[in-house]
Amino acid sequence: YIIVAPNRRGLVGFGQEWLEQISGDYGGQCMTDLFTAIDTLSLESYVDTAHLGCVGASFGGYSVYSMAGHHEGRFKAFIAHDGMFNLEQQYLETEEMFFVNWDLGGAYWTPGTEKTYENSPHKFVDKWDTPIMVIHGELDYRILASQGMAAYNAAKLRGLDAELLIFPDENHWVLKPQNGILWQRTFFGWLDKWLKK
Repeated sequence: YIIVAPNRRGLVGFGQEWLEQISGDYGGQCMTDLFTAIDTLSLESYVDTAHLGCVGASFGGYSVYSMAGHHEGRFKAFIAHDGMFNLEQQYLETEEMFFVNWDLGGAYWTPGTEKTYENSPHKFVDKWDTPIMVIHGELDYRILASQGMAAYNAAKLRGLDAELLIFPDENHWVLKPQNGILWQRTFFGWLDKWLKK
């Protein structure tokens, strides 16, 4: 596999201003950065554009759900780990209120937050058309497992090939060795199934 890990908005690589450009703009410039990175690398002769996958965890999981509704056929498989699927639901159920108040811009009923909540991935499920694996830990109180369950159910209701891997004894990270082995086998098994010729 070739791994593309762009320094998109919301990361510290280009300074504080670059980092903060994501706040209040989920689904905006940071998603453009991700699509630009994959489209640019796809121009290289060694990249098999017929077998691209998209994976991510935490904000990356949100990115996967978002890109699933906007990828225009770029990807053949998705994997989302501990991602936010429904931003309105996320605002009300997380234990990390600073995070949602800062990054999402506040509650969805607050004037000025429309840009963020209009880009909630659950609002674009009608465009989902690609197999997706959802992974979540039930002890994750930052992004509850209900987010993953909702995304998985949405995919199944759309008639898509989908797989759900839930860890009852893990949080936002998979820390137990045996769970880590299962995570790796399941993760790479899904990629191999959809991306290998």
